[in-house]
Amino acid sequence: MIDRYMNSHRLNTALAKLAILLYAAFAHAGVTQAQSDALSFNFNSSGESQLTVQVSASISTKNAQPGNQVVIAIVMDHAKHYHTWPAAMLDVLPESVAEFAINTAVSIDSLPDNIKRDGSIQWPNPSPSTVADPSGEQDTLELMTFSGKAIIYVPFRVDKTATAGPRQITLTLSYQACNETQCDIPQDDELTIEFQVLPAGETATTENDSERPALFAGFDPSRAGPNAANEGSESDGDPKKSGSTFFGLSMPQPDSPAGIALIMLFSALGGLILNLTPCVLPMIPIKVLTISKHAGEKRSRAFMLSMWMAVGVIAFWVGIGLPVAFVADFVDPSFIFGVWWVTGIIGLIIAAMSVGIMGLFQINLPKQVYMVNPKADSASGSFMFGVMTAILGLPCFGFIAGALLAGAATMEPLLVVTIFACIGIGMASPYVVLALFPGLVDKLPRTGPASELVKQVMGLLMLAAAAYFLGTSVLSLGSGAGWIFPWWGKATHWWVIGLISLATGVWLIVQTFRITKRIQPRVVFMLVGLFLAASGGGIAYNQTSHQYHNFWQPFTPEALQSALDDGKIVVLDFTAEWCLNCKTLEATVLSRNPVKPELLSSDVVPMVADVTSTKAPGWKTLRDLGQTGIPLLVVYAPGQEDPVWMSSAYSSNQVVKAIEQARSQARLSTGQ
Repeated sequence: MIDRYMNSHRLNTALAKLAILLYAAFAHAGVTQAQSDALSFNFNSSGESQLTVQVSASISTKNAQPGNQVVIAIVMDHAKHYHTWPAAMLDVLPESVAEFAINTAVSIDSLPDNIKRDGSIQWPNPSPSTVADPSGEQDTLELMTFSGKAIIYVPFRVDKTATAGPRQITLTLSYQACNETQCDIPQDDELTIEFQVLPAGETATTENDSERPALFAGFDPSRAGPNAANEGSESDGDPKKSGSTFFGLSMPQPDSPAGIALIMLFSALGGLILNLTPCVLPMIPIKVLTISKHAGEKRSRAFMLSMWMAVGVIAFWVGIGLPVAFVADFVDPSFIFGVWWVTGIIGLIIAAMSVGIMGLFQINLPKQVYMVNPKADSASGSFMFGVMTAILGLPCFGFIAGALLAGAATMEPLLVVTIFACIGIGMASPYVVLALFPGLVDKLPRTGPASELVKQVMGLLMLAAAAYFLGTSVLSLGSGAGWIFPWWGKATHWWVIGLISLATGVWLIVQTFRITKRIQPRVVFMLVGLFLAASGGGIAYNQTSHQYHNFWQPFTPEALQSALDDGKIVVLDFTAEWCLNCKTLEATVLSRNPVKPELLSSDVVPMVADVTSTKAPGWKTLRDLGQTGIPLLVVYAPGQEDPVWMSSAYSSNQVVKAIEQARSQARLSTGQ
């Protein structure tokens, strides 16, 4: 049955090619070239050609303002009894059929400057269709495919700094149309969409297109977000599949609802812990008693004043977070961390902060700041009371804000503001609770050795972060200068990080036993110390093992083309030493089963484009693919000019399916 299926497919391919040639010869008979590009043909039993799929594309607005979203709708109108295979990321086909199916895919051929992807491709919902069973077990199957009128939405966003003028986006829609007995030749339809970017502040005129609102009614704007990959960036329906792991536990994607909730929780806990530093802890009873004094016996007034004070603390942290959130609007974060002196300066600043926080020198604010003492007897006074409370704690936790500057530069603005706001919520929460129940003030821990220990541990962890940035700075400098690093050279800074984490854990355990004889804090902080020591050593070991057993070939455009010319499938991983997300995906997906055996197969070439340096050749290829940031994994098939799949967030299952898809296309291109 499989041979019959493939022979029928080859015959249909030859006939379809002939049909296209004949059609092109008679294109002047009333059909334009643009229309011919949107047609797929098949032959019926009488030898007459018939329309199977008509493709068209429209944009949500032909006049876009800077900062606004534009959406391209690709419409596939299927003839009766015809369908196209669904996108690979939908994962709705059984393996016996998926091996032969040519999945519908959208690739970006050209993208203007200041226009970026703004979310994953939104595919239509598959519907049941009658499909020939290539396994031979049955004549036909009922499978989920694209049929009827299927609309694909591809969202983009115009940069806020975009200048006025015309723009053009070129896409390619790849698909294969089939009915219940046979399939057409796979199609690659190029679609060009033009629109205008208006001058900033100019209002667009009403567009006379009655079909446009209905065409885009199915688009879900809640799924949009910057830095999405071309396709396959979504999980297989289970957010755990594409998340990382932590001690064997699956972690949700950072941009999923569960991931954002987890980030908010840890941010709030971090803000709560900041209250234990020596700069803040002594102030808590004073601030709470001040609020209680102004509230008198009225608990409702105490609650109101404490809430306004909490809003002041939160406003302080949001005020820090807002400029950080929009760093990406002015610079490309992925590119700027490849500049060796930028990461070097960040590392030195964090190192200086860590040394200061550990008490080797005293950090004080100007005397004028300490003289500001707003009264907490009104809403506005309590608000400023909260702002000043946060400001006076800066000498002890200012390094937190400094450290977040580097990491937050690559995050979405809303997520950055959320993180800083939750830090403020965590820091402000004790004031609200204690204002309602002032009797709890007597149970607060006092400053002393325990508070100093918290400061020392935070300082040591910041020193580990400094080692990370300084190490990546050296590697970035060396990569740009053409240095050849031995395998252990790329892991040295990870061992520095591991040793600092080990020292932090041991110091926490030893000092806890010295400070207190109580069993409960000894057990809790011993477990925390063991975790810090073990995690640091584990990370250093994993990174060293990765470098020692590295099976990835270095990328150059010539090496990529040579491998494809040899009939090999190429899996290209864009990564950098400063990219922690890249390291996580390498460790949890690419270096483990079932992906690793596929990468070591004889027909696959694993290739790595290390863009640690701004001079790396991978940057040009990355931009040619329509991408600006990493991580990114791309799968190429021999005989195909464009990638068959790429994604910036992927699971093991997705990578394996992408390699299988490349094998299927390789077999079709060679006629095997």
